[in-house]
Amino acid sequence: MAFKLPKLPYDYKDLQPHLDGRTMKIHHTKHHQGYTNKLNAAIEGTPMAKLSIEKLLANHAKDNAGVRNSGGGFYNHNLFWKVMTPGGSEFPAKSKLGKAIIAKWGSLEEFQKEFSSAAGTRFGSGWAWLCVKRKGLHICSTPNQDNPLMNVESNGCGGTPILGLDVWEHAYYLKYQNKRGDYVSAFFNVVNWKEVSKRFNAAMK
Repeated sequence: MAFKLPKLPYDYKDLQPHLDGRTMKIHHTKHHQGYTNKLNAAIEGTPMAKLSIEKLLANHAKDNAGVRNSGGGFYNHNLFWKVMTPGGSEFPAKSKLGKAIIAKWGSLEEFQKEFSSAAGTRFGSGWAWLCVKRKGLHICSTPNQDNPLMNVESNGCGGTPILGLDVWEHAYYLKYQNKRGDYVSAFFNVVNWKEVSKRFNAAMK
């Protein structure tokens, strides 16, 4: 079964003023659609076409460039759209996720500083991640469309991603130009903590 471009759970303009509608539309209908099409082309007619995206990345990213690049782009953007929501949601300080973040970083602000550093210091294109790794939380970044699920070496960035931020220029350049730091700061205003918390709970089982 071919992979399909998911519909967004909000309109393109709903994340404004933090993420502009024009960028969101191009990002979803051109970039994400392109990764989806190329992934389907890479696996069509092979046994890989029967696998979930998670199993594809875990087992075939290392030896298949189409799976690594296009499969990564497909999965990464699927997560990205879901961990954002119009207006953001309140940080769940008393939830299992909230307690785990505060236990590790001391405060939400300190967590945001380390996550922002991972996003801001990623050279070139890539992603910043909050992962569940060995039943604990871990911040890291990956180049290009790599992600922590892949069986590739990414400087220790492994585990189950529960929050991801796209730092490719196509994600922010129309609004923020070369000011990646401003874009990263804006991202925290639209984080869907309910979704991140749900993913944390699932990963900890």
